[in-house]
Amino acid sequence: MRILPRNDPRQYDDLAGEWWRPEGAFAILHWLAEARARLVPPASRPGAILADVGCGGGLLTPHLHGKGYRHIGLDLTTSALEHAADHGLTPVRADAGALPLADGSADVVVAGEILEHVPDLPRAVAEACRVLRPGGLLVLDTLNSTALSRLVAVTLAERVRGVPRGLHDPALFVDPRVLERECARHGVALAVRGVRPSVPGLVAWLAGIGGGRGRIVPTWSAAILYQGRGIKKG
Repeated sequence: MRILPRNDPRQYDDLAGEWWRPEGAFAILHWLAEARARLVPPASRPGAILADVGCGGGLLTPHLHGKGYRHIGLDLTTSALEHAADHGLTPVRADAGALPLADGSADVVVAGEILEHVPDLPRAVAEACRVLRPGGLLVLDTLNSTALSRLVAVTLAERVRGVPRGLHDPALFVDPRVLERECARHGVALAVRGVRPSVPGLVAWLAGIGGGRGRIVPTWSAAILYQGRGIKKG
């Protein structure tokens, strides 16, 4: 891989072949996508839209089958969108801080593992809430801005086999209290809970066995990784 600045989106072009390798560098993103989808109920009306902000290679797609949404994937990286389109979503090249969707057009907005990459968190949150209809659902997951999170997600993770260095800038990690306040400003009461990879799945992946089969489970602490779920006021 090229040597690029931390959090440079061009890294995902170099990693394009990893998106759909469940045992590869993005294995935990597969587990997170499945956990994210568990928070999304079946569509409540025909033609319901799910806006997947920072969709990457479209890992959420197989977990939405049968739920009745038109799945729109928004991402800055063209190579990732090409993979996403191959798996059935509608790809749109877009910045998380300037979504090309109408106000209130989405029944569900998902922002998975993207908020820790955006340079302007308030703007990205405002956009996610703007495109969400009243009564619509916001689902997200991201990394906490704690010393423990920086240790685990950067210092340790970047020493693990196959994980490239520089994917994250820890200066952009997200304090859940700040995120809750930003969502509340736009009418979304966000409930947060800590999550983590299951120990057997993580150990198997680190050991290079098990085919990348792992799972994200709730945990008592949100100090490293957390999910958020909230409804926009009607």
